[in-house]
Amino acid sequence: MWYFSWVLGVGLAVGFGILNGMWHEFHSDPDDDAIY
Repeated sequence: MWYFSWVLGVGLAVGFGILNGMWHEFHSDPDDDAIY
């Protein structure tokens, strides 16, 4: 059942992307926001 590993891989990738975005949002200094 290849789709189980596919869905698991996509889920982990999406979850990692969300966690990475949240980590960057909470751990970035206020001064870094001036870059955007």
